[in-house]
This record gives sequence, structure tokens and C-alpha cells, in this order.
Amino acid sequence: MSSLESVRQKALALNSDDRIYGTFAEIGAGQEVARHFFQAGRASKTVAKTISAYDMTFSDSIYGKSSRYVSEERVRQMVAYEFDLLNERLQDSRGQSSRFFSFADTVSTSTRNGSIPHGWMGIRFHGEPGSPANDIIIHVKIKDPGRLQQQEALGVLGVNLVYAAFFKSDSTEDLIDTLFEGLSPRRIEIDIVRLEGPLFKDKDNAMVALQLVRKGYSQAALINPKGEVMQVTDCFFNKPIIVQRGTFRPITNINLEIISKGTDQINKEKEPGALEPFPLLEMSLRHDVHGDKKFSLDDYLFRAKTIGAVGYYTLISNFDLFYQVKNYLRESTNKKVAIVVGASQLEMIFNEDFYKDHGGVFKALGNLFDENTQVFVFPFKDDKICLTSKSFNPNLPLVHLYKHLTGNQYIVDIAGCDDLDTSIHSKEVRSLLRAGNKHWMELVPQPVCDLIIKHNYFS
Repeated sequence: MSSLESVRQKALALNSDDRIYGTFAEIGAGQEVARHFFQAGRASKTVAKTISAYDMTFSDSIYGKSSRYVSEERVRQMVAYEFDLLNERLQDSRGQSSRFFSFADTVSTSTRNGSIPHGWMGIRFHGEPGSPANDIIIHVKIKDPGRLQQQEALGVLGVNLVYAAFFKSDSTEDLIDTLFEGLSPRRIEIDIVRLEGPLFKDKDNAMVALQLVRKGYSQAALINPKGEVMQVTDCFFNKPIIVQRGTFRPITNINLEIISKGTDQINKEKEPGALEPFPLLEMSLRHDVHGDKKFSLDDYLFRAKTIGAVGYYTLISNFDLFYQVKNYLRESTNKKVAIVVGASQLEMIFNEDFYKDHGGVFKALGNLFDENTQVFVFPFKDDKICLTSKSFNPNLPLVHLYKHLTGNQYIVDIAGCDDLDTSIHSKEVRSLLRAGNKHWMELVPQPVCDLIIKHNYFS
């Protein structure tokens, strides 16, 4: 079955349900979603109204002022206004028999300024006639190159969203999979799905975000210290970023010391009036395995909770390589990106075997380094050695490339780490914890210690 035939059948199934009735408000990509319902037939049984308030003055007069027109704030204004209006005008005639809905999207398709086409899409709907409303709000990045292809993808996604709301709300996995029916991650990426209302009272939006990443529907999920999923560009737009990769199982005092030292180093070199660097801790679903099994998503969420307890944002990604992290952040900022690594990781970064499926080591390193990207190296020390960027020697073919990168300050040592015992890793903390040795409590921040004890994690 073709994707368009599948969409037509979904729209017809919705049109054929006499209890489903609502409105469509679309800005930025035509009326691609409503179009499918009209073409499927029997639309008069489902569609109360369609509207496209493109003009900003008209849009503001209907929905109120908004700081940005392609934003979560605007799509929420749209679904709330249209849903309230629907109830106000039709409650007496249809309120006892109909499951009302309001669908809205606000989208920026193919643009001339090089920004990535994206949009917000949402639906407010009744689980049963007259019951409290539920919301599904999503953020989508659009990857198709042409405007008409982008509009087509949005039309498919919109129908899938309405269908999922009414027929797939019981299971978050089914709901997510339904959103992508007839599409692929090559065409769209959904990095946020917010489920709100009584139908979703037991659903965790952070878990939904990680399901998107594990299924390959999203590249990464950004979680703030409160445990909320955030839109990456909203947080990082044109800000300098310092990012430390790791497992953080658990996060240690040394992790915090290192990112603090790196932040200090950026601040000493920044121009007067420049923004403070945004500190970020990143971990990859690709890297963590336990025996032959992947860690559960609950394990990642707990780690994000411990990171949030000390005030940091967590990025949980599908990235294998450092340059993939940098490229992802570059979608949101052209300011400095500093990637913090241990000196012991330099050997891996310059290991040609890692890049056989990525165009080779020169291409990968070319993708990693640009004029505003640096690798900050913290020392690795034990009883016998102290490794830094200066003591590292890559394989002979890469020696001159490495000298170029260090000589031009693309790779620099973090200052002030001489007194840090950077040989202590999360693995040692877990070993002490399992052995009942209370010394582990001295190696992690107090809020993290409290959470581990309370939830009996990592033991």
C-alpha cells in the first residue's frame, strides 16, 4: 500500500466516525492536512472549519500576540482558541455526542536563509464526549529538499497525528510508530512529543523522547534539570556550548570539576559582552551496553535525573562519533563549541579504524573541526603516567595533522587540572557501591548520592 493510500484510508476512517468532529488551523505549508480529509470523502461529518491565518495581523487578532510565529507557544494558542470556540458554538447541539478536536500547525518550510525547515503541530481532543481535553504537541524537523515534498510530508504527518490521537493513545510506542507511517527519518525528524491530559496521566514525556531516539526517529533528546524535554534550538540558539561526553553512571565530582575548568577557560578567552558558554553533558545510546544487552531507557532517565540534580542539561543521543555531536549542535549555533575529552580518548579520536564507514579519518576530522570548534583535553593520571595533549603521539601518517591541530589551538589542554585525580571514573564508583564501601559517597555530588541511596541505583 502506498503512503498516500494509507493516509487516505486513515482520513476516511476518521471521517466515517460520526462522533469525531473538529477544526483545522494551518499556517506555513498550505492546508495540506485538511486537504486529505476533503479528498478522502465524507469530510462534512468530520470538518467543522478550516482556517489559514497567514497574515501576522490576522493571526495576532485571532490567537493573540506571540514572541515567534513558528513556536510551541503559537501552536498551543491555536489549539486552545479553536477548541474553546468549537465547544462554545457547538456544545448545545453536538457536545453530548461528539468527541471534539482542534488540530493546528505552524511551520517554516524551505527557507532562503539556510535555516532548517521545521514546525510545531498539535491536537487537542476529547477521549469521550464531554470529557476533559487531552493534548499532543510535537516538534518536527523537515528534511525533504523541496517545498512541495515538505508540504506533502507535513500533510501525511498531520493525518497520522489526528489518527493516532483517536485510535493509538493507549500505547506511546504505537502512537510514535503511527506518526511515522508513510514517512521515514530521512524525510522528517520528531524530537519532541508532549502528551498531556487524563488519557496520558501515566505517560512520561522524557521516556517518549528516548523512545524516539532509540527507534531512530530522532537524533537526540535534550532534558533540562527539571526533567522536561526541551527543543534544542530554543535552548542553544547562537550560544557558545561546552559539552562533555560520558556514561555518567553516575556523574562524579571529577566530571563537574572538569566541565567547570573548561567553562572557566572559555570565559577567560571570550570577548567582552559575549554570552556565557552553555554547559552540556551528553551520553549516547550507542555506547552503553551491559553484557550483551543495552541499558534500559529507565537507566538513562535516572542518569539524566542525577545530572539535573546538580543543575545541568543532559543530551541523550544516537551519536557514535564526536563530529556527529558537533554537527548536531551546529544546527542551532555558530558560536564556539568546545568538546571536552580525556587525554586517554585522543587515541580513539585518531584511530583510523573508527572511521571506515564514515569516509575515513581525514573526512571525519574535517567534519569535527571548524574555525569555531575546539577539543579541550583534560589529563589522565595514575601512579605511573600523566597523559595530556602534549604527550600524545598519533600514528605516523597523522603526526603532521595532529601538529597542525594543536599548533593552531584546535586541540588544547584544560588549564588548572593538575590537582584533579582524573583516574577516578564511574566504574570505580559502582565497584565501591556494590562492595558496600562508603568511600563512593565522597566521589559523587551530595544530591546525586542522595538519589542513588533513595532509589538503590547502580548497586
